[in-house]
Amino acid sequence: MSRASHGKRVLFYCWILILVTFTALSACSSRDSAPAGSGDPHPYISILAPLHFPQQPSKEIMVEIESLTDAQLDIRWVPEGVYTDKMNTALTTNSLAKVTFVKFSDYNMVKNAIRSDAFWEIGPYLKGYGNLQNLDPAILDQSAVDGKIYGLYTERPSSRQGVIIRKDWLDELQLGKPETLEELYEVMRQFTYQDPDRNGKQDTIGVVDRNDLVYGIFKTLSSYFGTPNNWKIENNRLIPDFMTDEYINTMNFMKKLYDEGIINPDFALTSKEIQRDRFIHGEAGVFIGSMTDVQRLSIEAQALNPKAELTLVNRIQGPEGFKVWSIPNYNGLFLFSKKAIPTEQELKQVLGFFDRTMDKDVANLMMYGVEGRHYKLQDGKVILPEETSQLRVNEVNPLYSLMIADIGNNNIMEVAQKEQLTDLADQLSKDNEQFLVDDPTVQLSSPTFDEKNMELSAMIADATYNYILGKIDADGFKSVIERWKQSGGDQIIEEYNESLASVK
Repeated sequence: MSRASHGKRVLFYCWILILVTFTALSACSSRDSAPAGSGDPHPYISILAPLHFPQQPSKEIMVEIESLTDAQLDIRWVPEGVYTDKMNTALTTNSLAKVTFVKFSDYNMVKNAIRSDAFWEIGPYLKGYGNLQNLDPAILDQSAVDGKIYGLYTERPSSRQGVIIRKDWLDELQLGKPETLEELYEVMRQFTYQDPDRNGKQDTIGVVDRNDLVYGIFKTLSSYFGTPNNWKIENNRLIPDFMTDEYINTMNFMKKLYDEGIINPDFALTSKEIQRDRFIHGEAGVFIGSMTDVQRLSIEAQALNPKAELTLVNRIQGPEGFKVWSIPNYNGLFLFSKKAIPTEQELKQVLGFFDRTMDKDVANLMMYGVEGRHYKLQDGKVILPEETSQLRVNEVNPLYSLMIADIGNNNIMEVAQKEQLTDLADQLSKDNEQFLVDDPTVQLSSPTFDEKNMELSAMIADATYNYILGKIDADGFKSVIERWKQSGGDQIIEEYNESLASVK
């Protein structure tokens, strides 16, 4: 071959390489920005969602969901422990995904953005979809802002809160399940000092906690003590929970656990992941939180120690009998960014995707996985074998974060047989319905609360931790309350009371 011919061939291949590269870049670019209401049959949908499990769901299942829904999905999974920070950063930097999940506990911090027209009002569109039009009106009302619907809700029971306990340790120490606060304390004390794992060392603690006063152990313990759920109506006026004697009693109980070494001393700095890790490694015998975590905790604990056995308690009697805090029947909401979804046509496409996920084929794939691999069918009902439990944890369960209105979705198949601990958790969550403590401000309005709650809540949280750790006393705690009142708290109280009076 001549040098000229060789040169022409090299030039030809260079042009081919440039063309392929340009085409690939164009495709990436169109995926990042498309569609803009273009009628694309395969709309690109970016979703910011929390990841409650160690790994993301199976790629095979995600591909199947994309195929069934005719959507290009870009799920931006964020570990639950840092999700609030990531979501808030996206909100404040105006860099939201098309769809953003907002946890119930974070909802107030985004209400000002909602009122500032950052998100689509979706209420008027719901009647145009076969599944979305059947969403529960009561839950939609619970989540409304100024009477308008902005989010698609993920559903949950009113309260899953309870106590997860090492049953093998109870048996070893010849202890029964605790039924009162005093018995719960005694179980945790003996788990700390009576060598429940029989290794001859004092290397266990009663309970492990994390840096979260809501979903850690504090709020559940406080409801056992009779503390109101965020706010209390007394003499037709609202007062915050931290101004009640019951809240102080809870702090004193926690302080006792801390002073006696019954709780991990670094609980105020401990992440959820580390809390779980310590529990499954047998460092602690009690885990207070969502009872539905028990199956996964059991699997992971038995992988390390086959003798580890867990059980549940939901009824802990306190000074006022049985009490447990509740939330409205939504765990969070999917909100739709006006900046990332610029046209009504594209919004309808995105809503169409969520509507499609409630159909029988997609909903059951997301709930249970693949028949034969993750579950079995018997007489039209689902069997969830113990032996595929870990597989579901790894491949399917993270998808729960994407499921809307699953409890009320009649397209989801009924379960005939669950894992034993999962079934017990569901039974006890249902039992909790008998003694719920509701938040009376859920449907009330306080603009100052929406604006300043993050700052003011941090003030009270810091004071609560400092009291438990012995850094401030009762007078010091009261002084923080006075500062809270002067920094906007008094205004919040007045606004809530005005709202309360207007709805009576």
